[in-house]
Amino acid sequence: MKLTFYGAARTVTGSMHHIETGGRRYLLDCGVFQGRRKEAFERNSQFPFSPDSIDSIVLSHAHIDHSGNLPTIVRQGYSGPIYTSAATIDLCEAMLADSAFLQEKDAEFLEKRRSRRRSIGVDQPPPIGPLYTVEDAKKAQQHFRAVEMHTPKEIGAGIRYTAYNAGHMLGSTSVVVEAEGVKLGFSGDVGRAGLPIIRDPESLPPVDYLILESTYGDRLHQAVGPVKERLAEIVKRTCERGGRIVVPSFAVGRAQQLVLLLHELILEKRIPPIPMFVDSPLAVSATEIFRKHTELYDEGAGKFLDDGVDPFGFKRMRYIRDVNESKALNDLHGPFLVISASGMCEGGRILHHLRNSIEDPRNTVLITGFQAENTLGRKIVEKQLEVPIFGEPMRLRAEVARINELSGHADQHELIEWIRPLLGGGAPKLKGIFLVHGEMLQSTALKAAIQAVYPNLRVEQPARGDSFQLN
Repeated sequence: MKLTFYGAARTVTGSMHHIETGGRRYLLDCGVFQGRRKEAFERNSQFPFSPDSIDSIVLSHAHIDHSGNLPTIVRQGYSGPIYTSAATIDLCEAMLADSAFLQEKDAEFLEKRRSRRRSIGVDQPPPIGPLYTVEDAKKAQQHFRAVEMHTPKEIGAGIRYTAYNAGHMLGSTSVVVEAEGVKLGFSGDVGRAGLPIIRDPESLPPVDYLILESTYGDRLHQAVGPVKERLAEIVKRTCERGGRIVVPSFAVGRAQQLVLLLHELILEKRIPPIPMFVDSPLAVSATEIFRKHTELYDEGAGKFLDDGVDPFGFKRMRYIRDVNESKALNDLHGPFLVISASGMCEGGRILHHLRNSIEDPRNTVLITGFQAENTLGRKIVEKQLEVPIFGEPMRLRAEVARINELSGHADQHELIEWIRPLLGGGAPKLKGIFLVHGEMLQSTALKAAIQAVYPNLRVEQPARGDSFQLN
């Protein structure tokens, strides 16, 4: 078995790992690389292999940095199946269509701005169009095939995989691929115990090699428990100033977690009864999918159902699809809270909310997830004096607050505990680990931590294009 890393190698986004076995080729994930617009477009639109040479794709979960380039690979000639969980298929139907729609709208917006600038004699760079269209996303959806967890599935001659609950988001999986007598584990994104809504992650059985995410490999999270107290403090503090709370959020998973926590705080009368909005068509659609897959809920979310209560619906929360209703929020006075996508502030309605809020010191921008290098979200977290929104510099005068407890990624200690069962008890069966989905600082720290516990274990940090022969 030959393994080549083409994405999420020494960076966080663009998950894509290439397997060759028995004369055939397979992919684990096919995500988009996120970062500077031009670089991201070039990398996402140009595959380092021929798309029609791939026989099957196994998708770990629906987040765009893992699934978001599936429409591109299908458009460029891939014709095989995409295997994943049923919940992931439902989420991808909404998420890929939304991603395409936002790309089309952002390209349209930027082209209008370029035209205005050209009309007054300002030179403009060549336009960058959408990576793919809504129609491309619909065509990709036809290739999905549902596979149940813990059920081995043959994906080609002499190769099969088995999926396990990763506890990262609804329907997320870690997988074990078996071929040529080799067992290769792929963590996907490993979640955390105690997160709202979804069940805790389960470990994989012993494997020969492991592809392991390292997003938070250099840090230890605060306990999940105090997150409600932190959220309540931020909401109350901003309300006392008469400001608004703007929450960039991943539309799938994080948005639903925040809504459930806000629901609990309202029921407990621990925050003011201010208007609250989920302003994201994708988050609205995703919430409906969460309501559909109640079989994946943990005990806490299940209790709402036992009591006959919708976890994601309460009097003060309003879901917004219509763009005119979204624009109307900019004219709303008094304290309110709006949750909007995207989570890294790289597109969508959140950009408009930030543009209308970020220069007012009464307001708060609440960051609740990881922000990759070169994203607007990272610039806000770093509290840069000016940040670019739609290409225009904006003064960052709003309070920047962070809640890291909701991270869907395991931290350093949690990752080390997660791999413990893979070592097979006494003498390690595990021959090597490949660290991916992390920047070099994070993966280097995780490598050192792993080897401090298991000094004889081989740990690699593959760069894009690096190949390894697995025996």
